[in-house]
Amino acid sequence: MRKTVVFVVATLIGATTLAGPAQAQQQSPSPAPSATPVKGSVQLNVNTAINQSLVDKYVRDAPNVALAKCEGASPTFSSPVLTFSNYIPGPFMGVDANISADVALNPGTGAGTYPLTVTCGAQTYSTQFSVPAPQVSKVPSGAAKAGDGSMAG
Repeated sequence: MRKTVVFVVATLIGATTLAGPAQAQQQSPSPAPSATPVKGSVQLNVNTAINQSLVDKYVRDAPNVALAKCEGASPTFSSPVLTFSNYIPGPFMGVDANISADVALNPGTGAGTYPLTVTCGAQTYSTQFSVPAPQVSKVPSGAAKAGDGSMAG
């Protein structure tokens, strides 16, 4: 009985090993790379494994970072509602960029869509980013308030 089990396991391992390359050959080839590679780009923030909706959105109460891929001397970010500091050369994990800068939203900036630009030598790249409306800080009317007895049964 023991010899039969060993033979069956060995046969299964051999069949799996032989089937692996055959299956790999049957898969369709990868798509060809784009004929015109992107030479430059700019974005605000980068997505994470947990949040896939961060690119080009200002995140209140969290660090924000401008990222760019560009060639040329002295890359500079600009936006009418952002202040940039702490320029750091890349590369960066998870995003195709070679320069970043910390971002602060200018006081008094309202919700809306704004431009973000990076200039690298003679090249300029632009995008739009959004500033979401702040969360409601007022307690809705009719809501229970701690200590007022409205929760008593």
